[in-house]
Amino acid sequence: FFLPYQPTFATMPETIVVDGRDHLLGRLASIVAKELLSGKKVVIVRCDQVCVSGSLVRNKVKYAYFRKLRHNTNPSRGPFHFKSPARMVWRTIRGMVHQKTQRGQDALSRLSTFEGIPHPYDRIKRKVIPAALRVVRLNPIRDYTVLGDLANEVGWKHQDLLKSLEEKRKVKADAYYQKKKARDALKAKATAAAEGDLAEVNKVLAASGY
Repeated sequence: FFLPYQPTFATMPETIVVDGRDHLLGRLASIVAKELLSGKKVVIVRCDQVCVSGSLVRNKVKYAYFRKLRHNTNPSRGPFHFKSPARMVWRTIRGMVHQKTQRGQDALSRLSTFEGIPHPYDRIKRKVIPAALRVVRLNPIRDYTVLGDLANEVGWKHQDLLKSLEEKRKVKADAYYQKKKARDALKAKATAAAEGDLAEVNKVLAASGY
């Protein structure tokens, strides 16, 4: 008699939350694909602010050509042309993980992409990828397109809604940060006031390696 396998915390994949704002799409996708294939779980937020090199007009022309690619007799079989920024990012990464193999499918199942920063990721520390940042990789004189603007031009209908939700989130985040700053200041003040009383205790703790 065997019990069903229950994954423990030690065997759960590490989750990385990446803030996609101002990253170049291809470079971001290639680095994330590598992490997914190595077994990590990756969540990309603010996909609407990921950048693509080239002007908006140029990228609209390229996307219009891409949308004309279809199945010859039954278009419902694909290829499918996503209009939301999160799915555009997801599709780009899909092409980099060998998705027709089991390993690629497993890697893709560990990927999540979102427009904006939904709960609970608004309360988790987010990371950037320096090697994929636009300010690092793209010449300042070159044009670039924000993925949210491109999606809005090709039929995505939620840009205004997302903008209002993000404004609400930023107000809440600022209120939390001010409260945290005040709490840290009180803690520092209390620590400084009790420094003389705790000198002996700290000496013992330091000797014990704390």
